Amino acid sequence: MKKYFYLLTIIFIFSLAVGCGRNKEDEAKTVKIAYLPITHSLAVLEEAKELEKNHDIKVELVKYGSWPELLDALNSGQVDGASVLIELAMKSKAEGVGLKAVALGHRDGNVIVVSKKIKNAKGLKGKTIAIPHRQSSHYLLVNELLKQNNLSLDDITLTELAPTEMPSALAAGTIDGYCVAEPFGAVGVSIGAGKVLCESKDLWKDSICCGLVLTDSFIDKNEELSKKFVEGYKKAGASLDKKEAKKVAKKYLNQSDEVIDISLDWISFDNLEITEEMYKDLVEKVEESGLLEDAPSYQEFVKNKF
Repeated sequence: MKKYFYLLTIIFIFSLAVGCGRNKEDEAKTVKIAYLPITHSLAVLEEAKELEKNHDIKVELVKYGSWPELLDALNSGQVDGASVLIELAMKSKAEGVGLKAVALGHRDGNVIVVSKKIKNAKGLKGKTIAIPHRQSSHYLLVNELLKQNNLSLDDITLTELAPTEMPSALAAGTIDGYCVAEPFGAVGVSIGAGKVLCESKDLWKDSICCGLVLTDSFIDKNEELSKKFVEGYKKAGASLDKKEAKKVAKKYLNQSDEVIDISLDWISFDNLEITEEMYKDLVEKVEESGLLEDAPSYQEFVKNKF
């Protein structure tokens, strides 16, 4: 009886050890990525869908409701990476957080939406314009629009507002315009609250808004996995034509067909490599605007090759 009991115990311990080994192996193949449910995140959402068919890599998507929440998770190592506003990641890097930008989140895809009463950029003088976060390309785009029209930030009231509140605030007249990640620009247009004054591509060629970043810790421990993940991400972006992008958007964004269609007219996901030229342009704007005094260099922050 004792021999039988000992045998069962050995079998149980062996099974447990094998199971733990498998769990660790599975965990090693998982990339935990933080995101916000916005149009700008569609490439990483598409990749997660595509990699469901791949037995080598699994993407665990972790949804957050705001940039501060997402950034806290990224900076504290709760996730392996994120689709995030590039300026926020740059600031974290400058403050000593181990991060690498490995790809763009998207190309173009930002608009400045204003009240229908505003005829042109000169009409922004004395008006209230909302952005989601000061540390963002939306801040830089508003600043660029003003500069190109001989105005400055001193000529407007700039306020930070939650993206979901911007369309209704514009409709109510509590703000006169806004610049924000999609699909909230499209929402404002769809409900008739405002019109597009300009697109990001008209103000800043090859502007960088969101980026895909990974932690240094994850890359160091998972070099080959990181390489496969980034390659898969870029392929996923290249496959996102408007039809495929709409399928992904309908699954994750909880928006109407009209809003999604409008939003996808302004954005693309092909060729997501961060070039040195476009990053240097970003650094110049970030430092000139005072967002960062000493932004991380391309070599310090961007990793295109593994």
